[in-house]
Amino acid sequence: MWDIIAVDISGRHRIKGGYYMVCAAAALTVSANYIEKVKQIKILPLWLKRAPSLLDIVQLIEDTADQLSFEGTIVAEKGDMYNKPRWVTESMFSRAFKYQESIAERRSIELAHHISLSARNLLIKELQIEA
Repeated sequence: MWDIIAVDISGRHRIKGGYYMVCAAAALTVSANYIEKVKQIKILPLWLKRAPSLLDIVQLIEDTADQLSFEGTIVAEKGDMYNKPRWVTESMFSRAFKYQESIAERRSIELAHHISLSARNLLIKELQIEA
């Protein structure tokens, strides 16, 4: 078993003249095929008036992961990092980073996706940021 921080960002499309994104970071212990334990979950919203760059995405992920009292490798989908090669994105993070490889890492990112999308939808409704 090993420790990871699965991340996902929802909302990288234009809404009301800007980009309202929510990043979810889930601190987990996983085995090859399963999520063994969920230790912590944090979310962080971000509003940008311009389209997010790769640096914006890296900073949002790092800021969200920094809220966790947990060490682990950050695991993300390649698409969240604009399909850049791993060596490009690894060099931008201050902690260990990788793209998902195992079934458990894929499931972990799916969990983070459900959290980020649900949190974004709830915040959009509550803050009355309608499309």
